[in-house]
Amino acid sequence: MIMIWNKKEVFVGNSLQRFNEVRYKLSSNGIKHEYKIVDSTSPSYFGSSNRARMGTFDVNMDYTKTYYIYVHKNDYDNAQALLRN
Repeated sequence: MIMIWNKKEVFVGNSLQRFNEVRYKLSSNGIKHEYKIVDSTSPSYFGSSNRARMGTFDVNMDYTKTYYIYVHKNDYDNAQALLRN
């Protein structure tokens, strides 16, 4: 089981396509992983008061979400080697 004290981040980015590629590679090779998606336009996101005043005008929607992928620390080296290819 991946818990906060035994996980390491192997991916962080804004590309949904790359996020899905990484998840597919990890799954295909039997590496268990967890992910988190942070949406900067969400009302609960810190600093979103500007969005409330100004909306999302002139905001590139491709960069509003940040994707994180974590693996167990024992699988970290394998995952890194896999993702380098």
